[in-house]
Amino acid sequence: MPQARYKQLVDALAAQIRDGSLPPGTRLPTLRKLAAQKGLALVTASRVYAELQAMGLVSGETGRGTFVRESLLPRGLGIDQHATASGMVDLNFNYPSLPGQAEMLRAGLRQLAASGDLEALLRYQPHGGRPHERAIVAGHLASRGLSVNAEQVMLVSGAQHGLATTVMALLQPGDVVATDSLTYPGFKVLAEAHRLELAPIPAAGHGPDLDALERLCKSRRVRAIYAMPTLHNPLGWVMGASRRRQLVAIARRHGLLIIEDAAYAFLAEDAPAPLAALAPESTVYVSGISKSIATGLRVGFVAAPAEWVPALERAIRATTWNTPSVMTAIACGWLEDGTVTRLEAEKRSDAMARQAIAADVFAGMRCVRHPSSYFVWLPLAEEVRADQVAQALMRDGISVSTAEPFATSAQVSHAIRLALGSVALDTLHDALAQVRRTIDAHTI
Repeated sequence: MPQARYKQLVDALAAQIRDGSLPPGTRLPTLRKLAAQKGLALVTASRVYAELQAMGLVSGETGRGTFVRESLLPRGLGIDQHATASGMVDLNFNYPSLPGQAEMLRAGLRQLAASGDLEALLRYQPHGGRPHERAIVAGHLASRGLSVNAEQVMLVSGAQHGLATTVMALLQPGDVVATDSLTYPGFKVLAEAHRLELAPIPAAGHGPDLDALERLCKSRRVRAIYAMPTLHNPLGWVMGASRRRQLVAIARRHGLLIIEDAAYAFLAEDAPAPLAALAPESTVYVSGISKSIATGLRVGFVAAPAEWVPALERAIRATTWNTPSVMTAIACGWLEDGTVTRLEAEKRSDAMARQAIAADVFAGMRCVRHPSSYFVWLPLAEEVRADQVAQALMRDGISVSTAEPFATSAQVSHAIRLALGSVALDTLHDALAQVRRTIDAHTI
């Protein structure tokens, strides 16, 4: 098909979707039927739908076909943090906060103002952080089962910045990175920005399908694996010790770099040893204190093999030069005096209380969750469309995420992810009950 006609068909279908001639939920012709109707090669028909999907106008569903999406849902919902309208209940993003944290910050600022170190905070800092602060973080990581030298630790502006510097320092455009078929949207954004190819690994119980990972490594030149073994986002799993050892063995056989995202690991008590403890020679461990203290406190940390530290520090220099010294001074003070440990315990209790509410509301429904996480994953019945549920909830003043932002495979399951940490505890039950009523109303 000539390029002009091919583009004309894409434009014509897009116009019909946008003007409502093809309303949300409309099933489009199968690829074979579209090819026959328009006189196209099958591969060209596939490109037409791929372009419409990239424009956010349609979605492909395994075994069901291609459907027109709910066009009123904001593009990037679940990835981009849109401003929440007044009165909107946010079950899309987690920013858990506990009573008294604002006063704690005031006290921390007063203590910092009274210290004798203010002059030093006004100057540029070493790219990876000041040596004594790196030592404090190394001590904190020891409590998580990871023994590293202070020189292996770098302070960054939040865990997302830690992932970004890891990608910049250690990967190249075109590298293949194995990741879960449902994964953290922030890593998807990084992969797109740095032109990495994400190779999806399906889930198998409490972790990725490691047989599928082995097959992938035998058939492709995989450079790295991005993993969340402890409190996976969005599925909440905690991988068992034996599966962690098996993953490490696969990584060693095929020379994989392991990127371990531990942003929510503090919520899982008695978790097995981190991947970085099992494979210290090939793992970059990334975490922070945004979730355990406050999301506005953008302090994270990266622990890596010593030989990778110079490249990581160059990436920090290229992006932020150094993490703001006032932030790191406050955060390290709280790490050192036990404040972070106390808040982590309190937030585990808070998450467990919220999960108990979710368990009550969603009793009898399929619900994927961990008892101390801030997420709930709700797979929907085959006949229920996630975008329609999300749009209906938005009309009712509740923002949720569908599976699309988390999906790394072409076929996206219909599911809803709920973030439990941003709603006042006394209103959470009513918000979740409305989610259930909406799902029930869309179930045939």
